[in-house]
Amino acid sequence: MPDVERQSGESVDSLLKRFRRALTQGGQLRDYRRRQRFISRGELRREKQRKAIRRLRRRGAGRSPRGRPGRYES
Repeated sequence: MPDVERQSGESVDSLLKRFRRALTQGGQLRDYRRRQRFISRGELRREKQRKAIRRLRRRGAGRSPRGRPGRYES
């Protein structure tokens, strides 16, 4: 848990904003949301595969030199 102390003359809103930013940068909020439900090993593996496929598609891997997807090399 990040330790955020109130500075002199700082409003509660800006203190809360700094706290939230520290939570997101530290990764605690992401871990909390991820651990809210149980995920089996198989489900984790399938999720990793889906993310990898999506990442490769975004980068344009597996495309022909002309930029169009194709099954056969020419």
